[in-house]
Amino acid sequence: MDFRKTFNAQAKTEANTGLGTNASSYGGRFFTKSGKANIRLTGFPFLDTISWYHTMLTLPRWKFLLIILLFYFLVNAFFATLYVLIGVDHLNGVTATSPWDAFGQAFFFSVQTFTTVGYGHVSPRGFLASFIAAVEALSGLLSFAIATGLFYGRFSQPKAHLLFSNHALIAPYKDGTALMLRLCPFKNVNLSDAEARVTLGMHVEENGQKVNKFFTLDLELDKINALNLNWTLVHPITPQSPLYQFTERDFQDTVGELIVFIKVFDDMFSTSVVKRASYTFVEVVYGARFLPMFSRDGYQRKTLLHIDKLHAFEKVTL
Repeated sequence: MDFRKTFNAQAKTEANTGLGTNASSYGGRFFTKSGKANIRLTGFPFLDTISWYHTMLTLPRWKFLLIILLFYFLVNAFFATLYVLIGVDHLNGVTATSPWDAFGQAFFFSVQTFTTVGYGHVSPRGFLASFIAAVEALSGLLSFAIATGLFYGRFSQPKAHLLFSNHALIAPYKDGTALMLRLCPFKNVNLSDAEARVTLGMHVEENGQKVNKFFTLDLELDKINALNLNWTLVHPITPQSPLYQFTERDFQDTVGELIVFIKVFDDMFSTSVVKRASYTFVEVVYGARFLPMFSRDGYQRKTLLHIDKLHAFEKVTL
């Protein structure tokens, strides 16, 4: 990719982005498509760079449940091994006919102890078996307390249930053109007081050095009272825009990225939630417009929001 020699002098640059100006350190994009910072921490012990609580709250659902199940079975397998090592004869009610049978009965005794169910069919005998059972019962209480807290945290964590279009468009707008992208809610939530901010990051050559320049793009509307349908963010490309006189070839040959920040108030959680998205210039379609994505239902009583049409657009001539 090329570095632009010049940029629109009438466009006001933004210095307080926190993203850095050294273009040689650019890692491909500042944010991923999902809105997460495209950063990997190094130079410090790996385990010290991880917040396990945040990690467990943000893991995909299937990974979270898999970790819980693996932990449950591994812990019980560990304590079952201890019972077998000290001898299953220290467990009243175990009538094993083989080593595997002994391990299996010890495992299910461990499950009863770990969960504090205690059916009573098997019970520890002697100090060592009773001590291990006591430690396991305490471990079970603490583990279930942590797991319950994580489950509650995942269910109660405020999230911005918003989807962004796959592409940003350069589309006809009034007597000129505009940069457009759109978003919409995808769950039965009530969102209000939505605010949007779009920042453009672009590689330019300045005084013989390659640097990142950032620009805050003016939007036709940067605040709306309610976000119930889709919202198309429109940046009119005027002589004051950093994208002024950009051609389709410029978008192909220039390293640039659009960073979108959305803050909206969620009535259910009674708090503000934030969502981010990112579009590189490769993901900008030149000469296109979005297709409508809502209509009336057959009874003309409700508005239908067709979420599957969020990304739909058609090519046009500018």
